[in-house]
Parts: sequence; structure tokens; C-alpha cells
Amino acid sequence: MRRVLLGILVALALLYLGDDLSVRLRIPPGRDPYGYVTVDRLDAIAEKNNKTEYVPEEPVVETCIHALFPHMGYVPCWYLRRHTEQRVNY
Repeated sequence: MRRVLLGILVALALLYLGDDLSVRLRIPPGRDPYGYVTVDRLDAIAEKNNKTEYVPEEPVVETCIHALFPHMGYVPCWYLRRHTEQRVNY
């Protein structure tokens, strides 16, 4: 059981390392590692009567990264495209 768990952890570590290297070294050549997604934001303002008021903001273009995992502080584009509406709590 320990060998199986260790094998899975090593495989995940190698996958993350390969994903990171492909972004940093731009593999395949000519591929732009960054993408851009327009995100709609809503300000969620808590009111006294335990209700929340939602105020829409202007759409924001966010930078994302073409990878499986987050790297260099950027969210993967596949994730950001599926979560284009974000709520900001106040």
C-alpha cells in the first residue's frame, strides 16, 4: 500500500514539474503561456438585516496561464473560463 501511495505522489510531483517547465520554457516553441479572460465581478455587501446586496462592477480582463496547475501566481485558463463570475465580499 505504501508503494502505491508513494508512486502516486511521485507521479503527481513529476506532472507538476513537467507542467511548470512547459510554462517557463515555452514548450512547445512559439506557444504563448499566458491567456486573457474577461471576468464579471459582483460586490457582495452585507446589510444589517442579514441580507446581501450585490452591486455589479465593470468587467475585468484577468491574465491566466495555459497549464494544468497554477504557476507564477496565475490561475489556469481552463479554471478561469469556467468561473467568469466572481464575488467580492465586503
